[in-house]
Amino acid sequence: MHTRSELSQDLNTLGVARGDLLFVHSSYKSLGEVEGGVASVIGAMEDAVGPDGLIVMPSFNLIGDKDERAARWNPGSTPSSVGWVTEYFRQLQGTFRSDHYSHSTAARGKDAESFVADHLSNEGPGSPWDRPPWGKTHGTHAPMMRAYKRDGHVLMLGVDYETSTYCHIVEVLYWDRQLQKDPAAGFLRLDRNRLGQFWEDRGRVQRGRVGDSDSRCFGVRDYVNTLLREVEQNSNTYDRLKLETEITLKGEENG
Repeated sequence: MHTRSELSQDLNTLGVARGDLLFVHSSYKSLGEVEGGVASVIGAMEDAVGPDGLIVMPSFNLIGDKDERAARWNPGSTPSSVGWVTEYFRQLQGTFRSDHYSHSTAARGKDAESFVADHLSNEGPGSPWDRPPWGKTHGTHAPMMRAYKRDGHVLMLGVDYETSTYCHIVEVLYWDRQLQKDPAAGFLRLDRNRLGQFWEDRGRVQRGRVGDSDSRCFGVRDYVNTLLREVEQNSNTYDRLKLETEITLKGEENG
């Protein structure tokens, strides 16, 4: 049975420091038994970053197509579809949630309300998830882009790189650069796990245990910039659609 204090110490050992902006991906069950449940997990994060820190989590609404997501969207009541920790987190008093029909983000801590306040802005790069009247999904004032610019940290608790939403920022920045060269350029969907292995091979990831969870901590800006340079040089290596097509054709040949 892990305590809040033990989890906080584990986070500090992993590299989480007071004053950090922490963007969290999580699997609650990976942590093992926790005294006090998910409230203790979030409390441990708060203890680790201290009163000047900021905890940020995805609170995405990803069930159904864009029309279905938009029809049921209410920032105060629509559940997060990306895990129990995120759903508990977004309901806590003192947590603030951005207004975006599919890719909303929740935050609590120092200046949390202002951090998520401008997701309706249309400034910055576009993405396939943009939909009026909501602003740019990963635009200049989107919370995830703000965390990137502020050089926050990604915390991954018991999850693999398939959950790495920051690959969307890489995709959006790459597409924006391609559109400047060719207005008809298509959007590149990236293979997250393959990029994750590339990132791990660079060795700039701190790994350790938080409770029972195999966890990672690393800088958002370093992660995004490193992956963006790699994709610009070797885009075909990470083209998800291309790789999935190759796997399908290979399977058909073997069948």
